[in-house]
Amino acid sequence: MPNPYLPLWEYIPDGEPRVFGDRVYIYGSHDRPGSDSFCDKKLKVWSAPLDDLSNWTCHGHCFHTEEDRDHGSDTPWTEGYLYAPDVVEKDGKYYLYAYIMDAKGCVGVSDRPEGPFKLLSKYKYNIPEGKDQDCFDRGWFVDPGVLVDDDGKVYIYCGFKRSWAAQINPDNMYEIIDGTYQDDIIPMEKPYDFFEACSPRKIGDTYYMIYSPNRSSQLVYATSKSPTGPFEYRGVIVDNGVDYPGGNNHGSICNIRGQWYIFYHRMTNNTIMSRRACVEKIEILPDGTIPQVEMTSLGFDESLSPYKVTPAELACVLKGGCFITELDAMTRPITGITNGSIIGYKYFDFGEDYSNTTIKFAAKVRGKGCKSKIKIMLDSYEKGRLIGTCDIGANDGVYSCHLENVRGRHAVYFVVEDDFGGWFVEMFKGRQLFDLESFVFMK
Repeated sequence: MPNPYLPLWEYIPDGEPRVFGDRVYIYGSHDRPGSDSFCDKKLKVWSAPLDDLSNWTCHGHCFHTEEDRDHGSDTPWTEGYLYAPDVVEKDGKYYLYAYIMDAKGCVGVSDRPEGPFKLLSKYKYNIPEGKDQDCFDRGWFVDPGVLVDDDGKVYIYCGFKRSWAAQINPDNMYEIIDGTYQDDIIPMEKPYDFFEACSPRKIGDTYYMIYSPNRSSQLVYATSKSPTGPFEYRGVIVDNGVDYPGGNNHGSICNIRGQWYIFYHRMTNNTIMSRRACVEKIEILPDGTIPQVEMTSLGFDESLSPYKVTPAELACVLKGGCFITELDAMTRPITGITNGSIIGYKYFDFGEDYSNTTIKFAAKVRGKGCKSKIKIMLDSYEKGRLIGTCDIGANDGVYSCHLENVRGRHAVYFVVEDDFGGWFVEMFKGRQLFDLESFVFMK
C-alpha cells in the first residue's frame, strides 16, 4: 500500500500505531480537507491484518465531543476539538487517552481495540507542591503518549513547548500517582529542542521517546535506560518538509512482523491543516540508533509499478509552489503548477525488459488554457537522466509521448516548463499551466 496508506479521501494525522493481536491499529486525529483549523470533534480508528498491510478497514467513529447524526457526545463538559490520542491495553481492556483543546482531557475504555470507547473519567490529579494551575497542561494533558511497562507500571508523557511525565495508577488508568510528576522529561534546550508530540516506546531494555522539535517538520527521538530518564538525544527519523510543503509532524515507530516503521503525516490542500497518514520503513541498528529515512511514495510497498495508473497525489516531492488539493472525494489533482515546478515519486520498478528501445508515457491533465511541457527525469530532478519530454496542451485531456526504455528501480521526477515565447514570457510569468490528475508508463 503506497503513501498515503489509508484510502486517499481519508485524513488521519498524528498517528499512533499499535499492534493488538493479529492486527495493527492506527489512532490519530481527524482532519478535514480544505479546513482552516486542525482536527475534528470525533476520532476514527483504522486497522489492517499484520499479514496484509494493503487491506485497511475503517471501524468508524470511536469517540466524540459533540453529538452528530449517529452518535451522542462522550464529553458532557465540553465540545472542544479532539487532538492526538493514544490507546494502550491493560488487563484485557483498551484505554483511550484523549486531549481536548481548551478543556479537561479524559480517558475512555473499551473491550475492543477499535472501540467505541466510553468515558471512564476525566484525568484525576493533585497539583504538586510548588506548582501552579498550569501543571499538567491545565488538565488538558496535551498529546498524551502512554507506556505500560513490563512491571505493570503505567507512564504518561505530555506537553506543548515544555514536556512532562507522570505515573498513572494502574488500578484505574486515569489517576496520576502523587509524587510522580516530572517536568522537562525531554529538555527544551538544543539539541533536544522539545515542542510537542510525545510518543514513548520500549524496545528491549531501552526506552525511546519520539517527538516533534520546536517549529519543525521533523520527528526526532531520544533514548534512556529508564522510563523517567534522563533521555539522550539521538537524531532525526523523518522530515515531512524535505522537497515538500511541510508542516508540523507527529507519529511513532512500530514493529510489524519483524519490520520497523515510522508512522507520520504530510500536508495537502496548500495548508498545514489537511494532513494524511504516511509510513516509511526504518532500521534500528544494534547500538539503538535509527538512521534518518527519506520521505517516499512507497508506504508499505517495496516499489510502485509504473505500468499501473498512478494518482498524481502520491507525489512525495512537490517544489515550485505546486500542491495537492481535494476537489471532491474522488478527485485530488496536483494544482498550482507553474514554470519550474517539480513533481517527484520514489520509487518505480520498471523491471529488466531488454526487448524494447522505447516506452510510452501518458498523463491526464486539466488544462489551464496554455501550452507547456513535462521533462521526465530519473533519479534526480537536477542532474538525473532525461528520458523524454511530454508536450501538454491547453485543454483537458490525456497527453502522451515516447520515452527511452527504462530498466530497474528509479525515482521519477516531472520538471515542468512553460511553452511561452517572446513578450508572452513576462506577461504570463507565474501563470498556472495545468493540473495533473494521473499518469502511466506503457510498454
